[in-house]
Amino acid sequence: MKAFVNNGLLRVARQASGFSQGDAATKLNIPQVTLSRYENSLSTPTDEFLKQAAFAYDIPIEFFRQPDAVLGAPVSVHPMWRKKKNISTKEMDLIIAELNIRIMHIRRMLLGVDFEPQTKIPKLDIEEYGEDAERIAALVRAQWQIPQGPIQNLTAIMERAGIIIIHSALGGSSVSGVTMSVPGLLPIILLNNEQPSDRARFTLAHELAHLVMHRFPNAEMELQANSFASALLMPPGDIQTAFSGRRIDLERLAALKPEWKVSMQALLYRAQSLGFVDKGQAAHLWRKFSLHRIKLREPIELDFPMEKPGIISQMIKLHLCNFGYSVPEFGQILHFHPHRLKQYYDLSETEKNPSGPKLRLAK
Repeated sequence: MKAFVNNGLLRVARQASGFSQGDAATKLNIPQVTLSRYENSLSTPTDEFLKQAAFAYDIPIEFFRQPDAVLGAPVSVHPMWRKKKNISTKEMDLIIAELNIRIMHIRRMLLGVDFEPQTKIPKLDIEEYGEDAERIAALVRAQWQIPQGPIQNLTAIMERAGIIIIHSALGGSSVSGVTMSVPGLLPIILLNNEQPSDRARFTLAHELAHLVMHRFPNAEMELQANSFASALLMPPGDIQTAFSGRRIDLERLAALKPEWKVSMQALLYRAQSLGFVDKGQAAHLWRKFSLHRIKLREPIELDFPMEKPGIISQMIKLHLCNFGYSVPEFGQILHFHPHRLKQYYDLSETEKNPSGPKLRLAK
């Protein structure tokens, strides 16, 4: 009896290696139509082909024998503010492949770990709330008992609700964040590790909006998520104290940035939307942003530390330190070569005490 083969993982492995189907077929010395039939479950690959594919894609042959369903692109993939708006097919393939691989890894790590979220993710459909994203953001702050004023650590709050946050290169793309919610598994957010901390926080709040508000995609979902993120990070009743009675200029925005932990641009958008800056003032300030090239990169001296997620680091530490697995053994559990693991995870984090909610070994 032939061993099980998950044909869909042939595509995932190829995409994760950065090969187009045509390039992979050339490397494997087979017709592209044959590879296409394998990837689409129209033909069963031979053991010899699997060995060749494992070598070409730099992945253990056992990777192809996992039963996990292969997932397509998530509903929301949006570019970073400062970069180009288009995403190439290759970049999209790399992101989808990475999501699938990370989901399989997390699923296997959770087999040895107990983790009970301390709070729940509110499910507040945007249509049921009159498409009022700001109201939903206020309800989330209330349900999670977030104190008034700036949120000190959004990552920690979201991890307490069972959201797994991972910093990633995201295939070198312009995508700032991706959310994937899979039945039976904790939701996962990948954050582009190239963006500065202010934009990473806004992206995180934006991705939270999709988890909270959007059961189904709609044409306005990105704008709605931005409104939610702005209101979550800068509630109108709290931020008005910072805006009212004072001249809003670049110096004022720069002073508020480290306090509220959002970008100067996000602060200006918020001041304008709440009526603290009129159109003329806003246009003048936006011209100054362009003149001083602040739109491309805000002053480095205003940067604040990047929030560090802890759930994944704790999962890895439990396996390597508490279970006592070596890195090669850990790779065998995840069906991934050790040197590839080091590309996906910072294994040195096991030498520290990771932040985040505390996980335990499964009983």
